[in-house]
Amino acid sequence: MGVEGAAVQDQDSKASAAPVVEKQDMAPESEPAPSWFTPKRLLMIFCVINMINYVDRGAIASNGVNGSPRVCGGVCSHGSGIQGEFDLTNFKDGVISSAFMVGLLVASPIFASLAKSFNPFRLIGVGLSVWTFAAAGCGISVDFWSITACRMLVGVGEASFISLAAPFIDDNAPVTQRTAWLGIFYMCIPTGVALGYVYGGWVGNSFGWRFAFFGEAILMLPFAILGFVMKPLQMKGFAPAGSKSSETNAIQVEVITTDKDVPGSNHSLNKPSSSGLQRFWQDMKSLLLEKIYVINVLGYIAYNFVIGAYSYWGPKAGYSIYHMSNADLLFGGITIVGGIVGTLAGGFILDRINSTIPNAFKLLSTATFFGAIFCFSAFCFKNLYAFIVFFLIGEILVFATQGPVNFVCLHTVKPSLRPLSMAMSTVSIHVFGDVPSSPLVGVMQDRINNWRTSALILTSILFLASGIWFIGIFIPSVDRYNEDSEHPVERSNTRPLLEEATASGQPV
Repeated sequence: MGVEGAAVQDQDSKASAAPVVEKQDMAPESEPAPSWFTPKRLLMIFCVINMINYVDRGAIASNGVNGSPRVCGGVCSHGSGIQGEFDLTNFKDGVISSAFMVGLLVASPIFASLAKSFNPFRLIGVGLSVWTFAAAGCGISVDFWSITACRMLVGVGEASFISLAAPFIDDNAPVTQRTAWLGIFYMCIPTGVALGYVYGGWVGNSFGWRFAFFGEAILMLPFAILGFVMKPLQMKGFAPAGSKSSETNAIQVEVITTDKDVPGSNHSLNKPSSSGLQRFWQDMKSLLLEKIYVINVLGYIAYNFVIGAYSYWGPKAGYSIYHMSNADLLFGGITIVGGIVGTLAGGFILDRINSTIPNAFKLLSTATFFGAIFCFSAFCFKNLYAFIVFFLIGEILVFATQGPVNFVCLHTVKPSLRPLSMAMSTVSIHVFGDVPSSPLVGVMQDRINNWRTSALILTSILFLASGIWFIGIFIPSVDRYNEDSEHPVERSNTRPLLEEATASGQPV
């Protein structure tokens, strides 16, 4: 009888609490839900935004936009594009390609920290608005300093998106397809750069290099507006920003299954801190103490040092070594095919062999090592067709790392640290990777004046990246996906940010 009485009393207590929970759940349901905005459509929209970001990177590196320097040897040439109009050396030209990093460096940690106080989806809208106006500003720049300032603002705009988009995608992805979804998202990097080569070459040669930037701003504007008019989304590991943003409660990440979950989640998500700056340094300390995260980022830095220089100097090197008349189109085609096939394959392979951190490092080190062999061999050939075949295979292998490397960044830290993890990873690979690589390769080329030798020296750094990631296989690692809660929920009990079942009337 005692047991039965306790059971009845327990049921009564749950019944008395039920109206409160039911009342909280029904309030958001009265608001019109954007039923069309499913997880797959979220992925699609983020992919398009990411692609436009990198179309800009490819366009500014294309011969049509970047152009050629002024030359005076017997007959003077006024040059073309940005380099010709502003009379830039290769070093200054490389600085323009890297200037966005200044804004990215400053803004990425700020946006990642603000995600704990403001809704992340609104922050993305703010960032994309800055990006749109900065891209248009590049089109009306008058000299080296004005276009450099606008490129810095492009970095500020991009900072919000790169640090927050991947955690959103990871929250929505099916359990068995997380790396594949990340692979699809990061596939837009090489695809965007490649399309940028083609887009920049065509628009720059047909209408002038300024119109390439105007076109990018027009393409991004609808997505900047979307960030403000869409119902804001909530990210796993973060509480709603405040009572004024009650609409953020409409979409919850964790399904509360027991009364005990409520205080546990409130304690973990709303833990007070003395100051935002102190909290930021505490989070940074947590990141730096994660050995597996540090190893992953170090390998990513060496990898991006090479990829960044490839993307910027590739068309010029190809034009010089193999006398390509259509270097923008050819490099764009190789990068599109290699990027799509490699990035998708890397994500699907990791999911197929079981997406764990050690398996990710095995894939990273192996793919990068063999990719380095093929890319290095490609620049040794004097025949253009042999170069194309070997370089394409190398690109496929090298780009297979995109999904796994970002999977490691997301799953070696607690959910509340994922935006900062992505932000600092991105800042690091740019500050120590492609930002110095573009001007350094430019300086090296100015000194040795041999693009084949420069390309071989650059490619050899991929072997260093492979070695660093190989070390990661042997370091003990833990997937920290559920560590923010005192009562971690199983993945099967975790709802994505946008639940397709909601539209069909199933309870959330």
